[in-house]
Amino acid sequence: MPLSWNEIKDRALKFSQEWADAAREEADAKSFLEEFFNVFGISRKRVGTFEHRVKKMDDSDGYIDMLWKGTILIEMKSRGKNLDRAYQQAIEYTHGLEQHELPKYILVSDFENFHLYDLEDKSLIEFKLNDLINNVQHFGYLLGYQKKVYKEEDPANIEAAELMGKLHDRLKEIGYTGHPLEVYLVRLLFCLFAEDTTIFEKQQFQEYIEHRTHVDGSDLAAKLQELFQVLNTPKEQRFKNLDEQLAE
Repeated sequence: MPLSWNEIKDRALKFSQEWADAAREEADAKSFLEEFFNVFGISRKRVGTFEHRVKKMDDSDGYIDMLWKGTILIEMKSRGKNLDRAYQQAIEYTHGLEQHELPKYILVSDFENFHLYDLEDKSLIEFKLNDLINNVQHFGYLLGYQKKVYKEEDPANIEAAELMGKLHDRLKEIGYTGHPLEVYLVRLLFCLFAEDTTIFEKQQFQEYIEHRTHVDGSDLAAKLQELFQVLNTPKEQRFKNLDEQLAE
């Protein structure tokens, strides 16, 4: 199960403080990246390689600082170096990669500044090391929080009504009856409805279920009950250390 955003932000703050004085590509880059991935609970050794060799367009060898095949290419530069040139270098390296190795993202950094390029939607996020804590969500794809192409959903129809009827019957079988059962179903419907409006972020409820519960559903009821308790509590009265996906 991925780390909670609360834990990731705590790690990001410590990381930015510990690496505030790093400056040299050759001396610091590998350790910097090892600990950067650890912010997200990821072992760099399990996902990517340092100094990945590629053939450049002029047929000479190039070496990518860190490559997670199919996910992210990272180029580190010494503090103060031109990151636009680092990005162009990274793009050149991609021409030497196989199709399945091509990254979805390119990150270039001089230890103080971070430029994160999304190659699919051609967007760029820029921030400084001391603001990593406020930008960790941009790296959600490392944890499986993939960007999704949202399609307009069909209106509620007979099939949806039948599914809710089956859910009603199943809940009744396991012990929900009467008014508590109806309230439970109304709460579920509210969460689903809230994803199609401005009440929740798009698919926020779905991602909570996907990422904060076990695959086999063994803790689903408990996690839903926890969510309902939070929703029933005024925002200003909620605990400050809530899992961020619940707090939002």
